[in-house]
Amino acid sequence: MASLRKASAYSKRNVTPFTRISKKRHKSYIKTVPPQKIVKFSMGNEALLKSGKLPYQLTIVSDEKVQIRHNALEACRQFINKKLEKSLVATYVFKVIPFPHHIQRENKMLTGAGADRMQTGMQLSFGKAVGKSAILKPGSKVFFIAVPNEKALILARKTIKQIKSKIPMKIRIIYEKK
Repeated sequence: MASLRKASAYSKRNVTPFTRISKKRHKSYIKTVPPQKIVKFSMGNEALLKSGKLPYQLTIVSDEKVQIRHNALEACRQFINKKLEKSLVATYVFKVIPFPHHIQRENKMLTGAGADRMQTGMQLSFGKAVGKSAILKPGSKVFFIAVPNEKALILARKTIKQIKSKIPMKIRIIYEKK
């Protein structure tokens, strides 16, 4: 697989959501849509949440307008789920809330000797699809965690602090006790 462009090339840009995929292939600007990297959106024991046995709830909220790539969401999901599963077994609920719809594009450029004869530059520079991202507004929910007790709540907070470097935005944690 080709290497990814750094996230700052996309994350804090003003962007118009691009999700158009035509059923007729010849009418579609984007011929192939990149596959979804996020494997699961909901983990843990949903029945415990519905029965009210998980009173401590954390919601991670975005504080700025940002694009977050699907591979960043998946990296956070794996990290948080692994930590919660290891210490809380099946007494938690963890959800990834945003769904990446926006298709990111890249106009690949060549560098080096002879590159000027091989590429078109900015002519027809729509770009090829390289990934997907979710466009978040300030106040958008990113993750939801529900745990049974205060000890687990402390663990969940510590885990959230560890993922801050994986996401390209300032976040806020909202606590609730149901």
